[in-house]
Formats: sequence, structure tokens, C-alpha cells
Amino acid sequence: MRIPFGSPNVTPLAKERLLKSIERNWATAGPNVKEFEAGFAEKFGYGHAVTTSSGTDACICACAVLHDRGASRGDEVIVPALSFVATTNAVLAAGLTPVFVDVEVETLNIDAKKIEEKITPKTRGIQVVHTMGKPCDMDPIMEIARKHGLLVIEDACEAHGAQYKGRTVGSIGDIGVFSFYAAHLVFAGEGGMAVTNDAELAGLLRSVRSHGRPDGSIFFDFQRVGFNSKMNDLEAALGVGSLANFDQTMETRIGHRARLLEATADLRDRCHFLVQEDYELVSPHAFPLVFKDPAADRDGLYRYLESQGIQCKNLFGSLPTQHRCFAFMGHKEGEFPAAEFVGKTGLHFGLHENLTTDDVDYVNDCLHTWFKANT
Repeated sequence: MRIPFGSPNVTPLAKERLLKSIERNWATAGPNVKEFEAGFAEKFGYGHAVTTSSGTDACICACAVLHDRGASRGDEVIVPALSFVATTNAVLAAGLTPVFVDVEVETLNIDAKKIEEKITPKTRGIQVVHTMGKPCDMDPIMEIARKHGLLVIEDACEAHGAQYKGRTVGSIGDIGVFSFYAAHLVFAGEGGMAVTNDAELAGLLRSVRSHGRPDGSIFFDFQRVGFNSKMNDLEAALGVGSLANFDQTMETRIGHRARLLEATADLRDRCHFLVQEDYELVSPHAFPLVFKDPAADRDGLYRYLESQGIQCKNLFGSLPTQHRCFAFMGHKEGEFPAAEFVGKTGLHFGLHENLTTDDVDYVNDCLHTWFKANT
């Protein structure tokens, strides 16, 4: 692949921290984890940062905290109908029930106007997703949450450093969660992070990630249902090194995204591209596009780009109606028209920091070649 979806860097600082861990003969959570948590919190302005073994585990731990905020098994958490599957799996893994809300085709994010109609006496939280690094419209979401006494979890796994009206995502709701998967702006091999400005929530997150023991305890005193979700020191070493390069990574990705958006301006009558509003900063996780014509040959474009060395993925699709894993919930096609439309007509590909401007121009040439041949 000339344009792989992700291409992580193991920095000299990461190698230094890795070597120190090996020399200490200590691979589980240790000094690197503490440094990574402190550095992540300081870099983005969070009061507390709690590492986990994956972004999915960060989501699970955040949802599980709801049990200490009045939730019972089977209570509900509102989620977008379109997202990476971990968002919904986390709700189920925490013993709760996902309630789906449709998205906006133009933003790929949950449609805030449709949230309140899904709230019931059993609703305990709202988990939104800043899809492809574009912030959700958080003001109306937070207004609804406060009106109904709901905890808000921001799934920012694809949105490191994104901003909404001057605030960094992850700090607007009650808990924010991040992933350090290879294609993301901060890389740790695997690993995740839950952040919060609430000290009590931070203590609960640390407890849940360590089998439900009291925060900081190593004794067999299990006070709540928990998991083994700790990050190890080897992963944290990679994260420390990647975090140190964040500003450069962000700047390069922003430049690549701007270059390709400008070059594809003539395709906007045929595709939706993510637009950055004046009040926000989009964190470029990848480059998504959604055909406007429902009959467009999305799969044909996918096959062509792959044949030209550009690794592609579809755009998630409607989890409750286009993925068999959630068929047991009984939803029928047509319930989530926007998510289903994106599932049939959307795709995305990587636009990361290890690409050159020539690579970006190559992607643009390939896109125009296909669209010209498929007018």
C-alpha cells in the first residue's frame, strides 16, 4: 500500500523509555504509565487522566462508572447509530442497554435534535462520538443532559486535540475517552485513556479498571464490578514518545487535510466532505467522503482506490440495522435512515503524518480519475 490507513512512529524518546522498562525488568503499569497520564492531562488541560489497555476498555470503564451514579443492570445509555462498534459494545459490556439515535449525514455525528425523544426513566447517560475527529454539537447535548440529570461520555477516540467553541473535546462532558491505536494522532501500540475534571469520577475509573478495588489498593477488596483494563509500561513508553510529537503530527495532518479538501472542491456536488466550522478545530483522524447520490457506486470507488494502493474502509454503517451482531435488539432497516445512507455510500482512507504532499496529490489524482470515468 502506498497510502496505508495508518503508519505509526516509534520515536527516540519512546525507545529510551522502552529500554528503561526492560532494564527495570518491569512491564506492567509503572513509571511510564504515570508519566503518560500526567503528560496527557497537562497537554490537553484535563484534571485527571486514567490509562487503560485500549480505547474500548476506556469506553467500558466510563460506562461502568454509571453503576456508582445510580444505574442498575439493564438501564440505558444513548449512543449514535453510526460509530465504530466499540461505542456500543462498551455499553453492553458494562451491563447496560444501548439506545440508538440517528446521525447527521453531513457531520457523521449524533443528531442532537433526536436525542430527547429517546430518553426514558431508565436513561442514565449519553455517549457521543466525535466521529473522524469532528466535534459533536455539544451545547444542546449538554443542555439535554443537565435537564435530565444524565452523565455525558465523550468518545473522542478519533479526536485527539479537537476543539469545540474554545474547549478541548473530552473536557466538555463528564468523561472523555481516547484510543492510541496505530492510526490515531497519539500512538501507543494499543492502549486508551479516560479523562475527567471530576476527582470522584477519576477515582471510580481507576477502581473499575483494576477489578473494582478501591483506587490505589492492591488488596482483595472488591467494591464494585470491574475489569482488568490497566495499560502496561511498554505501551505507555510508546505513548510518551508519541505525545511529545503531537503538535507536529497535528500540524502535518491538518495541512494534508486542507490540501486535499481544496483539491477536491469540484467534487462537492457529488460528495459530502467534513467541513470545519469557525467555532471548532477538527482533529484529522482520516479523510471520509459520503456520496450524495444513493445510487452511486461506492464499492466501485473502494475497489479502485485499493487497486491503486490506497487502503480504504467503509464508514461504519448503522450498527443496529446493518450489522448482524446487534440483530438481537430487534431494530429494522429504515429506523436510522441517515446512518444507513452513510453505511451504503460512505468510505474513508488514511491521511496521516507520514505521507508527503506528493502522496496527497496522488490520492487527489486517483479520486479525480475515478470520478471522471464515472460521471
